[in-house]
Amino acid sequence: MSNLVTFKNANLPSVTSLATTLRSIAVDAGPVGTVFIRMDKTGHWVFGSEQTEVEDGSTWAINPFSFTHGYIAWGGDKTPAQGSVLGEMMVGINDPLPELPPSPEHATKGWEAQIGVSMRCLSGEDEGLEGRYTTTSKGGKRALQELAVAIAKQVDKDQTKPVPVVHLKKSHYQHKSYGKTIVPVFEILDWISMDGADDSAEAPPAEAEAPAEAAPAGRRRRG
Repeated sequence: MSNLVTFKNANLPSVTSLATTLRSIAVDAGPVGTVFIRMDKTGHWVFGSEQTEVEDGSTWAINPFSFTHGYIAWGGDKTPAQGSVLGEMMVGINDPLPELPPSPEHATKGWEAQIGVSMRCLSGEDEGLEGRYTTTSKGGKRALQELAVAIAKQVDKDQTKPVPVVHLKKSHYQHKSYGKTIVPVFEILDWISMDGADDSAEAPPAEAEAPAEAAPAGRRRRG
């Protein structure tokens, strides 16, 4: 697999300290991307204000230095601020959690613990798109914790390739009260360097290109 991705690494800690830092996510639970990415209630990964579906089969590089933790306050149901972010305080995973002020008005759940990570699309029609995934859900936190531990183990083995290349997938479990509950999955396909190199030999060019397939209809917006 050959991928091109470059993460800005100014003022970043050394790769050697990454394993210990990332393991703290499993106990406690960077740079901001261009769009916000999330999994909707139907299990579709979507991004941006128009809730564009992530292209099926696209690959994404996770920036291992971009893990953050903190808090967010959402407007509660049946309040004037329903569905709105009333406050958010996020810091790098190396930093202590911020001190919390009183909960904003209409934030019926108060401050909720949140963790997040940045990523970049490596393939498909969204190639080059940078995004940010944050979550307060148990399933989302567990997925990020598992991803962080996988990165830590990879750094222990090979510090030159700390960047996981993933598919954004989903899974589910049976909740005793809510029934089938869909959760996000980061399926790791490969590991590459912070500069995008994976040392794979490039495939020789094909003698002739196959006929192009008809362009698919535009992806659905799930607003």
